[in-house]
Amino acid sequence: MSLKQGAFNGEKFVWGTSASAFQTEGAYLTDGKGESVWDVFTQKKGKIKNNENARVACDFYHNYKSDLGLMAELGIRAFRFSISWSRILPEGTGRINQKGIDFYNRVIDECRRLGIEPWITLYHWDLPQYLELKGGWTNRDVVSWFMEYTQVCIKNFADRVKYWMVLNEPSVFTGAGYFLGIHAPGRRGISNYIPAIHHAALCQAEGGRVIKAIAPESVVGTTFSCTYIEPFSNREKDIQAALRADALLNRMFIEPLTGKGYPTHDLKFLERIERYIKSGDREKLAFNMDFIGIQNYTREVVKHTYFMPYIQAKMVKASKRRVKTTAMGWEVYPDSLYFMLKRYSDDLPGMPLIVTENGAAFHDVVYNQQVQDTDRSEYIKQSIIRIKRAEAEGIQVKGYFVWSFTDNFEWAEGYHPRFGLVYVDFTNQVRIVKSSGRQYGEFIKNQIINP
Repeated sequence: MSLKQGAFNGEKFVWGTSASAFQTEGAYLTDGKGESVWDVFTQKKGKIKNNENARVACDFYHNYKSDLGLMAELGIRAFRFSISWSRILPEGTGRINQKGIDFYNRVIDECRRLGIEPWITLYHWDLPQYLELKGGWTNRDVVSWFMEYTQVCIKNFADRVKYWMVLNEPSVFTGAGYFLGIHAPGRRGISNYIPAIHHAALCQAEGGRVIKAIAPESVVGTTFSCTYIEPFSNREKDIQAALRADALLNRMFIEPLTGKGYPTHDLKFLERIERYIKSGDREKLAFNMDFIGIQNYTREVVKHTYFMPYIQAKMVKASKRRVKTTAMGWEVYPDSLYFMLKRYSDDLPGMPLIVTENGAAFHDVVYNQQVQDTDRSEYIKQSIIRIKRAEAEGIQVKGYFVWSFTDNFEWAEGYHPRFGLVYVDFTNQVRIVKSSGRQYGEFIKNQIINP
C-alpha cells in the first residue's frame, strides 16, 4: 500500500464522535424506510437483553437538530455517522426512497451549517431484510447490491461529504452475525461464515473503487475492530493460540485489502474460502485506501484449548484476571490503543490512521440533573495520552472519534451499556451532557490534558 499522507496534508488533527444509524435513529419504517436485518432480529424473543429494540432508540431522526446543536455547543467539529441502507433503498436495490435521501440531506446540511464535518460510514451492519431473504452476505450478488447502494449515496451526498468509510468492522458483522448467530441476522456455522467473509472483503474494496470513480476528490477509508492480543503464558501452545486469535480478529480483512490475501497459513479453516474465489477476485480484494480507521476498546488474553473448534483458542475473561473492567466486561487497558496504532503503522508505513471508535461503557448515575462519569473521563484522557505518544513517535495518527456522542442501543446488549458523552433518558428523550462530554469539549478547545 503506497504512501497516502497527501490526503491529510495541511489538515488539523480531527477530534470527533461516532454513531450509527440503527443505534440512534429510531423512526422504524417512518417515511418509507424498509426493514433491516436488525429490525427483524430484535423482534425475536431472547436475542436482545430485556427483549429491547431500537424502534425509537435516541430518535435521532426527529432530534438531529438539537443533538447536532449540542455537539456544536461542546466544540465537537467532526461527526461520524452511518446511512441506513434500507432507509434509502427499502428493498436493498432498485426503488429509491426520496424521503430517506431527504433526511440525510438535512443531517448533512445541518452539520455544515454548524461547522461540523460529516464523516459517513456506508455500512454499519443494518443490511436490508429483503436482501437477507436472498442470502444476504452469503450471496455473491451482495457485491453488486452494495455497489448500487454506494453509487446512490455518492451521487446524492458527495457534493457536501468529503470523508467516507466503506464498512464498519467486517470481522464483527460476519463473525457474530453469520457464524455465532448472536447478532443479526442470527445465522450460524462455517458454511455461512466463509462466503460472508469473502463477499464482505470484496465489498470493502469495490466500495472504495465506486466512490473514487464518481467522486475522485473524496477521502476514502474503511474501519476495523482491532484488539491487542497477548498469550496467557509463555507456553508454545498459548503463543500459537494467540497468533490464531490475532489472525481471526485483527488480520482477516486488512490483509486481503492490502494485497496479502487471507491469513490461511494461521487459520487452516480459511482454506475453504477457495471454493468462493473466482477468477480475478484476488486482484479485486485489494484497494489503496486513503486512510484506515481503527476501532479499539481493550486487549484480550488468549490461551490454548482443544474444545474451541477451528482456532483451538479461547479468551480468558477479564473478570477471571481480576482487572478493572467496563460495563461490557472489557478490561480497562489504555495501552491497547497505543499498541494497535504502532502495529498498523509498522504494517502500513506512512498510511494515515484514524481512531474511528474508542470509548467505554460505565454505570452512569443521574444526580441533580448531572452525570459525573469520572471513569469514562479518565478512560478518554488515557486514550488521548496514548495517541499523543504515538504521534510523538512519528505514527501518522490523524484523528480520534469517541464512541459515542449519545447513549444508544448497543446491539445484543440493548440499552444497558451506556457509552455516550451525553446521557439519554430513553423514556422521555431528555439529554444530559455528562462530565466526560464537557471534559472532551474543553480538551478540543484548549488541547490540554488536565492531570
